Amino acid sequence: MQKEKSKLFDKVACFTDIHFGMKNNSRQHNNDCEAYIHWFIDQAKEFGAKQCIFLGDWHHHRSSINVSTLNYSMSNIRRISKAFEKVYFIVGNHDLFYRDKREISSVPFADEFENVQVINNLFLEGDVAIVPWMVEDEWKKIKKIKAKYMFGHFELPNFKMNAMVEMPDTGTIQADHFKNVGHVFTGHFHKRQHSGNISYIGNAFPHNYADAWDDNRGCMLLEWGQDPVYKVWPDAPRYRTIELSKLLADTETVLQANTYCRVKVDLDISYEEANYIRENLTESYQLRELALLPQKDAEDEIEFAGEIKFQSVDQIVIEQLKKLESETFDNNVLVEIYTRLW
Repeated sequence: MQKEKSKLFDKVACFTDIHFGMKNNSRQHNNDCEAYIHWFIDQAKEFGAKQCIFLGDWHHHRSSINVSTLNYSMSNIRRISKAFEKVYFIVGNHDLFYRDKREISSVPFADEFENVQVINNLFLEGDVAIVPWMVEDEWKKIKKIKAKYMFGHFELPNFKMNAMVEMPDTGTIQADHFKNVGHVFTGHFHKRQHSGNISYIGNAFPHNYADAWDDNRGCMLLEWGQDPVYKVWPDAPRYRTIELSKLLADTETVLQANTYCRVKVDLDISYEEANYIRENLTESYQLRELALLPQKDAEDEIEFAGEIKFQSVDQIVIEQLKKLESETFDNNVLVEIYTRLW
């Protein structure tokens, strides 16, 4: 009878892709990140987790760290260090100065905390593999790894980068390369999604309008040998896009505190009425943003015979970015950068 490998953890709390410094080092975003960390620690303690695994992308900007963001970053790594006996801290692609090598990152100071281990190289222990953002041809090693659990920051084809865009097949890493792993948990793509033995656990909270109507983010709690438990942060910012007529018909359901909402004006109302609606709803529901977008005039619309496929501006831009040919940049990186600006 084969001896069972030792356990790296009994219970572990996991989160990913928090992106300190996003939105031009917005104080609001960094405050959200800090509030999230408090909530995450509370969830982990209630669950009884003594270990934590962060699955990558602690920072957002690759080339520089704003001074204000640096203070948020340090204080919250310290907060996590104090809350857990051991923290495994995966280096994600946004934490790297160079996308294709890991020699310089924005998180080396995390190693100064004795119980925080920055995963900058493949880590194997106790039937668990923890993998940083892979560079060059490191993906070829995945097939050889046998483990009950693997945690990483993978860019896998046929998974959704966000609600709109699916990751194309680049001819490198594939889902079936993980056939010797019981279950793979990964960060990088922010949408929570599952296929086979692979789970994108979902980022900490919605970050922009690419996440509209998708609040299924938060953290994952895992007990050894049991099914993972996913939690949604109830105080997370939310993003909504909706027509005004539908919003007014179901306001209580659509609007909640901390919501960013883009509203397409499909009713015949005056400028003064629009302003009244915006101000009233913003105050009543404690919204962060309520943007009223004008409906295209009906007379500007042209009818075509036959089957015509219409595309949004975003779809057109993404399509063109994918078609660009160059040896100096990665098309998928351009698409990722563009979608994160929404």
